[in-house]
Amino acid sequence: MKPYAELTKQELSELRTALRAEYAKALDMKLNLNMARGKPGADQLDLTMGMMDVLNSASDLSSEDGTDCRNYGVLAGIPEAVKLMADMMQVPENRVIVYGNSSLNVMYDQVARAYCHGIMGNTPWCRLDKVKFLCVVPGYDRHFRVTETFGIENIPVPMLPTGPDMDLVEKLVSEDESIKGIWCVAKYSNPSGNSYSDETVRRLANLKPAAKDFRIFWDAAYTIHHLYDDDQDCVLEILGECEKAGNPDLVYEFASTSKISFPGSGIAALASSPDNIADIKKYLGAQTIGYDKINQLRHVRFFRDINGLKEHMRKHADILRPKFEAVLDILEEELDGLGIASWNRPKGGYFISFDTMDGCAKEVVRKCSEAGVSMTPAGATWPGGYDPHDSNIRIAPSFPPVDDLKTAARLLALCTKLTAVEKLLEKAE
Repeated sequence: MKPYAELTKQELSELRTALRAEYAKALDMKLNLNMARGKPGADQLDLTMGMMDVLNSASDLSSEDGTDCRNYGVLAGIPEAVKLMADMMQVPENRVIVYGNSSLNVMYDQVARAYCHGIMGNTPWCRLDKVKFLCVVPGYDRHFRVTETFGIENIPVPMLPTGPDMDLVEKLVSEDESIKGIWCVAKYSNPSGNSYSDETVRRLANLKPAAKDFRIFWDAAYTIHHLYDDDQDCVLEILGECEKAGNPDLVYEFASTSKISFPGSGIAALASSPDNIADIKKYLGAQTIGYDKINQLRHVRFFRDINGLKEHMRKHADILRPKFEAVLDILEEELDGLGIASWNRPKGGYFISFDTMDGCAKEVVRKCSEAGVSMTPAGATWPGGYDPHDSNIRIAPSFPPVDDLKTAARLLALCTKLTAVEKLLEKAE
């Protein structure tokens, strides 16, 4: 079929009738499918079940430096866990703190410290009249919620194929002292799947912020989450680039094993400059005497080293790849050439970013929900849940089985077609 925009009003009206009949059949199916969040499927979780057997009551629970992991202490993590996370993040070990189970919690903590105590002697954000953060959009809703929780104003910055719009970032950061940070997911970004180009990383590292306490909040959530062995994105290591640029303190980098081992029971880490690490430890020591070292030891004994991590992620990829390809193939089969939707084809990560015609995303999601397929709320990928274009929908293919995904993808395509036709006819009235 030719693009919908080229159809006559009569053709659109006839198409609407046919699509409504198809949608009525979908309603009769009484589906109950969920593509709302990027949760690993049960088959992925099964890959890590061996971790439950690496420690027992007869195990030696001492770390390699002799620390008894059953007891208090070791604020920054046991050495072997620090090395594992440092290797995953591609940074020196002396730049890493290993925390508890969640990198999101570490990000929240870091914002809270800046808000309550300030960064490296600067004025605490809570004492400032205005604090702003840059948010690359479409982006990760939970990032935006962290800063929103502290009353920080989130400012959208467009995501380009090469990363954030750096002309805009450089302008805003250099001119406005109230801008204190930017949220970044540099590899297989949530949800666009884009990875930052070398030029983008270097420009970020060379920023000249008006605020001395401006920081890049660099979420390395998908750093080893490739879908393909022979076609992978590679992103420059940001800490090293900041050092080269004479901005060693500019970045906080976060990572975890949440989608590698068990979500909610993994280990998380922060990497930064020596001065930032010292500043963090000054307050961290008031929060805790040390995080769960037994869980850290369990992870190291199971994965062994970075090669073990990578091999484990190949198994994840073998499960995820058919799910992504099933959705993408159906979108291309159903929607390609119609001029009513676009989507990315990511090489890794956990999401597919899907764009409808402007003004259609909420209605598409509503129609899907009415027919029994739960999607991430339209607008969730923008600060405050407000997408000014009402066009972006985040697809999460990881959790449902492949057959369910195929059903859900066809319904999404149907709802997109029907909503687009209704919008075009509305404009033609």
